[in-house]
Amino acid sequence: MLEVQVIASGSDGNCTVIQLDDEAIMIDAGLSYSKTHKLLEREGVDESAIKALLVTHEHADHVNGVGPIARKLGIPVYCNPATLGSFNPGSVDFNIIQTLQRFKVGNFDVLPLPTLHDAADPCAFTVSAGGKNILVATDTGRFTFPLRQALEDADFAIVEANYDNRMLHEGPYPEPLKRRIAGDHGHMCNADSAREIKNTALKPDRTIFLGHLSKHNNTPDIARDTVAEYTGIKRYKIDCLEFLGDTRTVTVSR
Repeated sequence: MLEVQVIASGSDGNCTVIQLDDEAIMIDAGLSYSKTHKLLEREGVDESAIKALLVTHEHADHVNGVGPIARKLGIPVYCNPATLGSFNPGSVDFNIIQTLQRFKVGNFDVLPLPTLHDAADPCAFTVSAGGKNILVATDTGRFTFPLRQALEDADFAIVEANYDNRMLHEGPYPEPLKRRIAGDHGHMCNADSAREIKNTALKPDRTIFLGHLSKHNNTPDIARDTVAEYTGIKRYKIDCLEFLGDTRTVTVSR
């Protein structure tokens, strides 16, 4: 059985686990080990199944727990050289990866994809396992061409829908921060995410999960409503985490 466990998604921390039978990989670790352990336990994830920790970029909400979790679980960390040079997780085993170069972890075939974000060399990951394709794509100001191709091929996709345009521009953030968020190397708004989803609808039965929602500039209802209205996807088929500490397990195939 192929499952995706969304453990955390947002500025307070990010963590996703992809599991095929008795093997799993973790993408990002923005929470402490103790918090991650509790959330994994809630979703029924056996930590001994996790074989590697993949890092998208060095921002704190993605790497705060990388060192402690890698050491506690005895697993290697996979990231590109620029990301490795931009944070210090302490003593862990590293495997260096390159964007657009495939690598394998157990039964998982992984392809790092370029994103546009204000980090050293940020990436998304598409993971192929059990005959299915899973895309984890957050923290990007817009979609690159390889990301669009991956979204077309995805059976399950976590797609960034960080902010609502009106909430951001009418909100209390200072103007420089608003410009950073809305820029090409910031984050994607609900409408832009909806546009990418609609324009890459090669697989009409794929599952869409909205990720990295801002707690100040978005709400789950607004994000789902915007994407549903623009794409024509039924609202109940669009999922996201509802609150801090919420988690989700999605079965991709049995």
